[in-house]
Amino acid sequence: MGEKMNIVEAVNAALEDEMEEDEDVIAYGEDVGKDGGVFRATKGLQEEFGEDRCFSSPLAESGIAGTAIGMSLYGFRPVVEMQFSGFSYLAFYQIKEHAARFRIRSRGDYNVPLTVRAPYGGGINALEHHQESPEAFFAHSQGLHVVIPSTPQDTYSLLRKSIQMDDPVVFLEPKKTYRAFKEEVDREKEVELEESRIVQEGDDVTLIAWGAMVPVAEDAADEIDASVEIVDPRTIYPTDFDTIIESVKKTGRAMVLHEAPKSAGFGAEISSRIQENAILNMEAPVKRVTAPDVPYPLYTLEDFYMPNKKRAVTGLKEVLEF
Repeated sequence: MGEKMNIVEAVNAALEDEMEEDEDVIAYGEDVGKDGGVFRATKGLQEEFGEDRCFSSPLAESGIAGTAIGMSLYGFRPVVEMQFSGFSYLAFYQIKEHAARFRIRSRGDYNVPLTVRAPYGGGINALEHHQESPEAFFAHSQGLHVVIPSTPQDTYSLLRKSIQMDDPVVFLEPKKTYRAFKEEVDREKEVELEESRIVQEGDDVTLIAWGAMVPVAEDAADEIDASVEIVDPRTIYPTDFDTIIESVKKTGRAMVLHEAPKSAGFGAEISSRIQENAILNMEAPVKRVTAPDVPYPLYTLEDFYMPNKKRAVTGLKEVLEF
């Protein structure tokens, strides 16, 4: 039997187990040490492993990423936290132009086993810079893995696998569901990166969602009189398109649900791949239910911005009735 955890507890457990098993794993970032991070995801790790392996950094995202790249090149496996994903843009140059390129730049002589953790997305009434969903930016940076879990088990297993990789990983954690629910987490279970999860099987329409949108997808599927297959990509890039395409060929209809804006969101790439590979199986155009193409609003308007069950149900009905 596993231990019941929520997502933030699963992050903590994965870090604890990796640090226990590999002394080269180091965790740091803003308030990560004594305070345990703004969401307490690193709570207790400094006390357990000491200040040399878990510590708070200066408030400088570019410096956090840059030092972590240097550590990676010398054999360490740093896991650094960007306090909110919206702050990661200050480190984007380091992550995209250096971490993602070192292997090809060195012709395979150097690896960058770096994991960049960041709480992402809206739903907690925070300030606008704290609510971003930047997965498409990082997915367009070849050389990076971009991982988004949606359950405590996936969070635990995917984070451990990310830390063990010899490539850099951007690990985006859905803070809306950090403490929303608990499930039993099997610490022995391995989950492969680049492998989608079939959340539930269905025959009438395929609904693709990730992160905090997976529970929204499940609620919407329960609301309508149709058999909905829900696919969670888990690794946004490199993407397991095979599972998505196979599902769409079976159902003949597809909808993508994500909380980033629609234009150039990763749903556009998924829609294109479906059109390229399953057009002859399609009974309706691919539907996208997303945030609007506006800057993230102040929290008083957040409920109008975030995709919700009502909008997801409306989208599913449009696809099914086409």
